[in-house]
Amino acid sequence: MKKVHLLVFQSFIRPFIVTFFIVMFILLMLFLFKYIDDLIGKGFEWHVILQLLMYASATNVAMALPLAILLSSIMTFGSLGENYELVAIKSAGISLQKAMMPLIITVGVLGIGAFFFSDYMLPKANLKMGSLLYDVRNQKAAFLIKEGIFNNSIPGYAIRVKRKDPDQTLHDVLIYDRNTATGNLNELMAKEGQMFISDDNQLLVLKLKNGKRYEETPGTSGAYNPRQRFMRTEFKETEQKLDLSSFNLKRTDEDLFKSNYQMMSLKQLKLYRDSFLAKRDSNIKSTYTDLVMLAKTYRTDSLNPKSPVKLLKEYKDVLQLIPKEVRLRSVQSGKDQIRSVKDVLSRKELFTADNKERIRGFLIEINRKFTLAVSCMVLFFIGAPLGAIIRKGGLGLPVVMSVLFFLLYHIISTISEKAVKDGAIAPSIGMWIAIITLSPLGAFLTYKATVDSVLFDLDYYKRWFKKLFGKRETVLTHSKPA
Repeated sequence: MKKVHLLVFQSFIRPFIVTFFIVMFILLMLFLFKYIDDLIGKGFEWHVILQLLMYASATNVAMALPLAILLSSIMTFGSLGENYELVAIKSAGISLQKAMMPLIITVGVLGIGAFFFSDYMLPKANLKMGSLLYDVRNQKAAFLIKEGIFNNSIPGYAIRVKRKDPDQTLHDVLIYDRNTATGNLNELMAKEGQMFISDDNQLLVLKLKNGKRYEETPGTSGAYNPRQRFMRTEFKETEQKLDLSSFNLKRTDEDLFKSNYQMMSLKQLKLYRDSFLAKRDSNIKSTYTDLVMLAKTYRTDSLNPKSPVKLLKEYKDVLQLIPKEVRLRSVQSGKDQIRSVKDVLSRKELFTADNKERIRGFLIEINRKFTLAVSCMVLFFIGAPLGAIIRKGGLGLPVVMSVLFFLLYHIISTISEKAVKDGAIAPSIGMWIAIITLSPLGAFLTYKATVDSVLFDLDYYKRWFKKLFGKRETVLTHSKPA
């Protein structure tokens, strides 16, 4: 038994590691394709991109781990079946369940580890990636001068270059100084120049040659001499320094992102959920109190001692209950009261809807931490017997089958999660629908693999159809009249 368990474990662990990193690589490529426009052309340091990819890798574990377990389990038992090793194991009196036992323990440990990872590590990774990705997407593009186009990315300046050589030599440079509140009154023109960035990447230095500077000072309205002053300066060589600090990556305080559901641990989620439940109860009580206060504010003593029910039976119109001299005032007072009640209820309704949405968000994340661990076990019990049935190893048919079943699981979980967010299903049910749906399938496949079913044997179905149609032709031949 120890040798069999060691054989099965070694057959599983190698494809699991390989498939896990392959899936992680694919998910990282999808991440880069999604945010490629936000990363290119902004002059980021290599360590910023590396940090972003590292945090993205951590957030992809929740999808990569179940898929890797499913794929590696199909490959393991498919390879054992293809090489007749599974037949030898069964012929030695070892059942499929006993052969799967070391992998059941291994996947159970991985599931428990996935739970603790989603509770402790994943919230921190989501927080780091969310804050860094926000700063990256809001970062200005790297300073770039294009020929014949005004560049306005440096605050206070507009720069145009007619031609630019590969050695960063500029020709026919035009710079508008827009630091003044009165517009483009200062202008600099040069026939030639050199561009380079300072060692600390904080300044853009332009060494300009053979140019002119125009400065205009607007007149002051109401002054004794309101005339404008215009000054022109020619130069052989000058140096213009422009501040590039606005292009540096500015990090936002991470505390601003901590209220997001995906960035909380299980303890924090439960604490926030209880807090919002208390706010919901307080809102219901305050609604009743506000309505009672409105009723007292607009309450008027009845002039008739009879009960309202008896009065409505005696009078056809409710306005007849009110004296004519105060009827108009009473009607206006009733309208004001209805308007006040509607305002109070609309405000409370908006608060209640937002409160319910936040509570659902907390419950979704609480259940997600548990479903990640359980999904690893469910997908293993689908993959292992499926591999034993199809008896094909490698990366061919197992990849196709694993992708199909994982897509089925992912589609069901995505649809049910959307229904939970919309409030159509309770979070305790909606987040578990995919697992509840696939668990019977895992039990069915395990039973079929135990009894050596030919569930995916095409030759069996061909023989079955030939046998069926052969019987039908025989019946039709005997049923013809002589």
